[in-house]
Amino acid sequence: MDRLIIIGAGGHGRVAVDIADKMGVYSEIVFLDDGSFTECLGYRVIGKIADAKKYIADHEFFVALGNTDARLDVMHELSAIEARFATLIHPSAIIGKNVKIGEGTVVMAGAVINPCSVIGDGCIINTMASVDHDCVIGDYVHVSVGARICGAVNIEAKTWIGAGAVIRNGISVCEGCTIGVSAAVVKNITEPGTYVGVPAKKR
Repeated sequence: MDRLIIIGAGGHGRVAVDIADKMGVYSEIVFLDDGSFTECLGYRVIGKIADAKKYIADHEFFVALGNTDARLDVMHELSAIEARFATLIHPSAIIGKNVKIGEGTVVMAGAVINPCSVIGDGCIINTMASVDHDCVIGDYVHVSVGARICGAVNIEAKTWIGAGAVIRNGISVCEGCTIGVSAAVVKNITEPGTYVGVPAKKR
């Protein structure tokens, strides 16, 4: 499948289309968006998100919505109509051996995912972020710009790791957390919430 529809023509969409273009595997890239956009970095917006069903047979889809809940909802809606999801990996990203990356995930420029890590569906591994060996990153996790996930870390679904945050090796972070910018997580997190500071504490 070499035809791609990106859902969402905002900032995340601009990054996604830049990566898709640099991958060099798509003969056609277009957008669906519910706003007033008519194009994104020169690529056409051809309709609204509800129009996706018209293109199921001959397109892959990538949901470029930065908001976790919105991304999850749209991906679930597309899954229900048997859409196929693209996984976008910037050519400058470094992916180690035996890494598994889920559907609808994006790995951005300069990111590193070291051997034997598992990345779930609908994740964002953002610019210059690193995920070290043997990590498990759950579905719809966002590892923000420059965040550092040390080895053998488990991060459960729908967690947001803020820019520049550091997660110590062997740590577990439960579902639905927000880890603040530049926070340092040095103990397991078992209760959903927002954690900030060095060391990270619940706000």
